[in-house]
Amino acid sequence: MLVAISSLVGLAVFFYPFLLPAINQTSSDNARTSEAPMVLAGLMALCLGAILLELDPAHNPEGSARTVAILAALVALGAVSRLIPSFMGATPIFLLVILGGYVFGPAFGFQLGALTLALSAFITGGIGPWVPYQMLGVGWVGMGAGFLPGAQTERTNRTALVLYGIISGLVFGALLNLWFWPFAAPGGEVAGNLSWSPEMSVGQTLDRYLHFYVITSLWFDLFRSAANAILIVLLGPSIIATLTRYRRRTTWTDWEPVSARM
Repeated sequence: MLVAISSLVGLAVFFYPFLLPAINQTSSDNARTSEAPMVLAGLMALCLGAILLELDPAHNPEGSARTVAILAALVALGAVSRLIPSFMGATPIFLLVILGGYVFGPAFGFQLGALTLALSAFITGGIGPWVPYQMLGVGWVGMGAGFLPGAQTERTNRTALVLYGIISGLVFGALLNLWFWPFAAPGGEVAGNLSWSPEMSVGQTLDRYLHFYVITSLWFDLFRSAANAILIVLLGPSIIATLTRYRRRTTWTDWEPVSARM
């Protein structure tokens, strides 16, 4: 429930400029600076609430502390991985987020993605009004991986994860542009024929944004998607096997006699 609430609020924060076009456009350097601290505080509070719920013995009587421990370990590893120099948008930070969400589920994946991005921002010093929107984007990447259906064969699972890594890399980039694009004034960061105006119709807005995305972001997102696919192919099987073993140790199931199951 907490993850669902944070997702709905996050979507509203991303898209409200298009629904409330009376807001004045400003330079993207100052866009969202007033609301970003509130979004960040709300996300951190919701993630903390989800962790406290996980620690509730009534929710997970045997594996709660272990689940939080693996969450903390993966967040730390993912945040440190951001110190690895990226190339044209390619970064290893999505690998653990996707695989963690795939193994432990959508709620875990959202927390893993959001908290990994938050911690990595503090480690790298990249703190700014864009951080809460990046937290939401990476959190949704982890959450989406948790909804991937498990198949009977390992090859099918790996193919699904590779395709998801490619698609999520593109969707993440397209979504993250929206934190500043509605506020980018023509003549500044973007050309006049690539910016948004409240007078545009829905079709015109989509067409204008498509041109903006292709010109400014597509190549970076393609490199990100390629990095996701390559890392999943090379490291995915071993990481999934390790996480799956740990998940089994943190999952409590009532014992039933053999005769009761026959």
